[in-house]
Amino acid sequence: MRFVEGGLVDLSVSRTSFDWGVPVPGSPDHVMYVWVDALTNYITGAGYPHDVPRFEKFWPADIHLIGKDIVRFHAVYWPAFLMSANLPLPKQIFGHGFLLNRGEKMSKSVGNVVDPMQLAELYGVDALRYFLLRDVSFGNDGTFSDEAIVTRANADLSNSFGNLAQRVLAFIAKNCEGHVPEGRAEEADAVLLAEVDIACAGFRVAFDDLALSQGVETWMTGVFACNQYIDAQAPWALRKTDPERMNAVLRTLLRAIRHLATTILPVIPTSAGKLLVQLPSADDEDFRIAAPTPIFPRLELQAVEEA
Repeated sequence: MRFVEGGLVDLSVSRTSFDWGVPVPGSPDHVMYVWVDALTNYITGAGYPHDVPRFEKFWPADIHLIGKDIVRFHAVYWPAFLMSANLPLPKQIFGHGFLLNRGEKMSKSVGNVVDPMQLAELYGVDALRYFLLRDVSFGNDGTFSDEAIVTRANADLSNSFGNLAQRVLAFIAKNCEGHVPEGRAEEADAVLLAEVDIACAGFRVAFDDLALSQGVETWMTGVFACNQYIDAQAPWALRKTDPERMNAVLRTLLRAIRHLATTILPVIPTSAGKLLVQLPSADDEDFRIAAPTPIFPRLELQAVEEA
């Protein structure tokens, strides 16, 4: 905005001061300005100008996601190019920040560049995705370290959500022959389901606003609510004193866990998908829960070689 307020002048779409680049048809002394050439890939990749149905399907983009250091080219020059061609602009443009290695910008000269593929191999794609979306405020710079990745994944995924699902599914498989009949519902059940609904709705609203870390944090409040509920209801004690009430507690937990797993699926697709396979759907009364397979094993700190 500050750049535009300073006043705009015409921008040449070709250059003659150098010869590298795409030649301008009919003007051999000119090459295309690199940003015209580069940014046009967004629309040609979507089918412009020959594949009209494809272009109409994919353009304009719902969101144009770029690095914060090239905002001017994408938020000023690119819209100008599109407007000059009478093409619609992206619906929104978002400039994201940098990932910092222990608070420092990664640089080959400094020698602190980390291979993201190696991180994913060491800790798992889902754990890495979860950490980056949970601990980095989207739009700002964020820092990472091996210790931070392991700590976050273990605290949220393994200890909180994973342990919750493991406890419930293992208990049902062992004590209920894998099936939970109807039980005696109480107010606490509706309260929990409402808390989970609020947490999952908050996740979706935050993601629509690109507040990704806040969305995942809101989702975690639903996980915490489930853990508080299971500790308070204590189905292992109800098994001996009130089996009918135990059934209602377990059915409530299954509904809550399924809602949480479905909501977090975009963040940890592989892990959440594996969990959902082990859960019955809302209308599947014949589903039998087998002894669960652990979804979120605890991570151990690994040595990452710097590139």
